[in-house]
Amino acid sequence: MSTHTIELVVNGQPRTATVSGATTLLELLRDQLGLTGTKDGCSEGDCGACTVIVDGQAVKSCLVLAVQAEGSVVTTVEGLAGPDGSPHPLQEAFVETGAVQCGFCTPGMLMAAKALLDANPQPTEDDIRVALSGNLCRCTGYAKIVDAVEQAALEMGGGSS
Repeated sequence: MSTHTIELVVNGQPRTATVSGATTLLELLRDQLGLTGTKDGCSEGDCGACTVIVDGQAVKSCLVLAVQAEGSVVTTVEGLAGPDGSPHPLQEAFVETGAVQCGFCTPGMLMAAKALLDANPQPTEDDIRVALSGNLCRCTGYAKIVDAVEQAALEMGGGSS
């Protein structure tokens, strides 16, 4: 199997990796770069646990080949913290509202919510529900997750309608 050397920016850091043509972005992040916050829930694009932001868009990293990420800017849940290590307002809101239970879906939910708030700082509840619709949660019932995104939008200066 042939290999490819790719360059991309992950969580603000330029990275170079050698991957096969079949290596997914999820495998690159977890196995080669050690960024295990991105979860492998289904490897089929159904659960959203592997959601990351690629060039401003929330994507399921199990469905993206690493070679497709060549030249891209990728943000994982590890990249949400501030430069001083302080939690992102979304992370704080998830904790404060009780939106975290087992936690397995949380990284993907956070990344989908971050992509939404970056594109739309004043989302409606419907906007939030649509943005999170590709991410499954078996524990929370979603209400507290929606509350967390609304709270983070307010704290980040956007507010929700």
